[in-house]
Amino acid sequence: MKLAVGLLRLVVALVCAASVLSAAPVIYEVYAVEFASAPFAVRNLVAGADRERSIDIAFTFWVAKGGGRTVLVDAGFYRDKFIQQWKPKNYVKPSEALRAGLGIAPDEVTDIIVSHSHWDHVDGVDLFPKAVIHIQKAEYEYYVGPQGEVLNRGGVDVDDAKMLAELKAAGRVQFVDGDALEVLPGIQVFTGGKHTFASQYAAVDTRRGVVVLASDNAYLYENLEKHLAIAQTLDPVSNLAAQLRMLHMAASPALVVPGHDPAVFDRFPQPGHGVARIDR
Repeated sequence: MKLAVGLLRLVVALVCAASVLSAAPVIYEVYAVEFASAPFAVRNLVAGADRERSIDIAFTFWVAKGGGRTVLVDAGFYRDKFIQQWKPKNYVKPSEALRAGLGIAPDEVTDIIVSHSHWDHVDGVDLFPKAVIHIQKAEYEYYVGPQGEVLNRGGVDVDDAKMLAELKAAGRVQFVDGDALEVLPGIQVFTGGKHTFASQYAAVDTRRGVVVLASDNAYLYENLEKHLAIAQTLDPVSNLAAQLRMLHMAASPALVVPGHDPAVFDRFPQPGHGVARIDR
């Protein structure tokens, strides 16, 4: 009898321990990965900027590792037509940049959160064959038709629209329907930046607190630090409100990461070689 009671107590203790472990928060390591650069007029990034200024923007995607997942926020680009058109410097295919910088193989990526459907952020999602794609339902349905056709110009490239529709048909697209939603344990997404119809940004739990990955809802630190809307937005007022929200949401203003600023890799210099660890 005593043995049975002892075994019962052990089982209860193990179940309780498993429950506690399963409820434990997921804490991520967060990285920015630069895979190319190109000169760009600052007036096309920051509203009201001097027309003579230019900057070599960093083409970037972000990585969150934790809880058994490897999550990308955006996936860069690789189709030859974009490379021929933009002639980026120091270009590395995003899947190869991920492997070289962090030792992560393409088939190890479990999820990709797409901030918006522009070519330089969405074109590379099909480089990662096992990833589930998380994109705002409103963003997808505004730009991509049922047969993969482009519904509204300026938001998605014709080849990327077709690719997204094929991934959806294969069951690999999971729609996010709204604001302030947890898409994965420890990762929330938010809308309102209005870079595109329903662009989103991500808030990730790390050991330093919440890191916000703004993507193109804030192109540069200059947008955030001078409280200036991005130059390419459907609604400047909404964009500024989103930037303020990011700054209040992050554990520190320094942990709001803009989408194309090369200074990210100066402010977070480790481990280097095109990779910046944000949560260090």
